[in-house]
Amino acid sequence: MIFFSDLDGTFLDSEKRVDELCWRALDALAERGWEFVPCSGRPLAGIPREILDHSAVHFAVSANGATVSELGAGADRLSGARTIHSAPLTREHALACWELSRGRDVTFDIFADGHCYLRRDLFERIDEFAGDPYMAQSMRDTRTPVDEEAPETLARVQDLERVSMYWHDTRDRDELLRALRKVEGIDITRSYPMNIEVMETGASKGGALRWLCRHLGEPVEDAVAFGDNLNDLSMVQAAGTGVVVANAEAEVREAADAVCGSNDEAGVGRFIMDMLFSTAL
Repeated sequence: MIFFSDLDGTFLDSEKRVDELCWRALDALAERGWEFVPCSGRPLAGIPREILDHSAVHFAVSANGATVSELGAGADRLSGARTIHSAPLTREHALACWELSRGRDVTFDIFADGHCYLRRDLFERIDEFAGDPYMAQSMRDTRTPVDEEAPETLARVQDLERVSMYWHDTRDRDELLRALRKVEGIDITRSYPMNIEVMETGASKGGALRWLCRHLGEPVEDAVAFGDNLNDLSMVQAAGTGVVVANAEAEVREAADAVCGSNDEAGVGRFIMDMLFSTAL
């Protein structure tokens, strides 16, 4: 079997921590030789290092499925990581999104090369866009402030993954969504109520799950996936067993095969331990 899990709102609790029960679940997977694949909208460098360093983790899906990485074998597994699959966002599409965002009070986060870049003045206003202090800190931890406009950043990065916009005026959200839906070749989703995330058409966590299963020779039917938000929907649908945490959005819950405890109840860890116990009988 192989296990895929979203992080924020799913595997991590509301304070962005890993519960002890979840750690025990990863230990139990490692003992069986089963893979645990963190699947996040975060850039690769923004996935907590202690998760990437766990012995059950050898692969990671980042930027909502735009990148699948194989981790390095040495002590610093992140620095030794290599991209084994990608579904990049074109610069043309990224620039189209930036043009639509100009003049609106929104962030413009550029995910590229395993990092996330945000203009410094917007970086300094993250508290205004985040929903709570833990989310604000997570956003600061996973973003690099830059003193340049988005087109300059887009011109210098190599592997462009996705872009996102955080808003705090619903009029900006509604007008942006209407405009973005007219852009051909992109997919639109979100991982928080207050953001908009844009990938190339076909880039998704579900697509990354299917690709990695093929790459490893694992039947998709044997894959278990956990999620909570709209950017997890394709992954929950693609897996043989799609599981949502109790705090999941209604649309994602409707697509799931099972519901586990919330992220603040270590629902993912408990579900994995229960599965392991049942398969041992």
